[in-house]
Amino acid sequence: MPVENPPAQPGMRLEDVDTPALLVDLDAYEWNIDQMAKEAANSGMRLRPHAKTHKCAVIALDQISHGAVGVCCQKVSEAEALVNAGVRDIFVTNEVVGLHKITRLASLAKRATMAVCVDNQNNLEELSKVVASLDVHLGVCVEVDVGGARCGVQDAESVLALAQRIQSLGNLEFKGLQAYQGRAQHVRTHAERKAAIHQSADTVRRTLDLLSGKGLSCEVVSGAGTGTYRFEAASSVYNEIQPGSYIFMDADYGRNLTETGTEFTDFRQSLFVYTQVMSMARKNYAVVDAGLKAIAFDSGMPVPLDLPGVQYGRPSDEHGVLDLTEAQVTLSLGSKIKLIPGHCDPTVNLYDWYVAVRGDRVEALWPIVARGAVS
Repeated sequence: MPVENPPAQPGMRLEDVDTPALLVDLDAYEWNIDQMAKEAANSGMRLRPHAKTHKCAVIALDQISHGAVGVCCQKVSEAEALVNAGVRDIFVTNEVVGLHKITRLASLAKRATMAVCVDNQNNLEELSKVVASLDVHLGVCVEVDVGGARCGVQDAESVLALAQRIQSLGNLEFKGLQAYQGRAQHVRTHAERKAAIHQSADTVRRTLDLLSGKGLSCEVVSGAGTGTYRFEAASSVYNEIQPGSYIFMDADYGRNLTETGTEFTDFRQSLFVYTQVMSMARKNYAVVDAGLKAIAFDSGMPVPLDLPGVQYGRPSDEHGVLDLTEAQVTLSLGSKIKLIPGHCDPTVNLYDWYVAVRGDRVEALWPIVARGAVS
């Protein structure tokens, strides 16, 4: 559960929000929600956004109210938190292994429509036994390795064998294929991203042809992310997209390029880490109160918003240093600034609350109910 004493209260001025805090610009967020809903509808694709990005039931239900068929989760504990908060259609886009986790997953099927991925025969047999023992129904997608070099079956014949086995088990339903190419999302050029998804789609197409020849149809062919969803939508093989970061965006997505070589701006930056200057003891430097425990650094340093010439660097547990050597603005002790995180997903996992802001006022607090849900 979120800690007591959240950093803000509805109606508060932005300048009075305690730091560090995770801000959501509601105008940009709402635009992103609407834009992706339109993109999916116009392309005839089912939209199943990935909740691993936001870990928040308020946002998941908002996405569903705007036309999403449900959401994805990556972990059983994420799904538990969202089902407990009222989300009723979840696809765990991951393998769930081990009796304890499988039992937790199957138990959720008593309260929600649930599906999961498999890429292993032994895992499938264990899923079947647990689901049968609990007398519940579970959808199953075979995960196909379409270039991610992570999870997933690597050849169409192995997909067929798993699909046929699923169909023979009365308590499981073969739903189709999970075919997500995560490595392509942050490939910088438009041409390279397009080529990566073209290759992924070819793999899926060959698999579908084999399955069809054996009398097996796929209700679901799911994949795609914020960086590539248009390519999957245009492929003629996918029918469901599962983007996550589009609601927030981050500095790393900002480095992707469009077909004309310009900055990727399909969606607006809505997520910020709010921090303040806590020390100016050295010339040309300012220390802020957001460091390794407030921002994820796996995709590089955060970018200060609207502070030309200011660079964030040298993060430690509770501090970050702003280099003001080339700054074109003036900061002082207590100055509050917005940082664009390098990677939105793991940054979100560091916080208990979103502070939802419209203009210069706090409009709402949203609990991040699946924060720390990694099992």
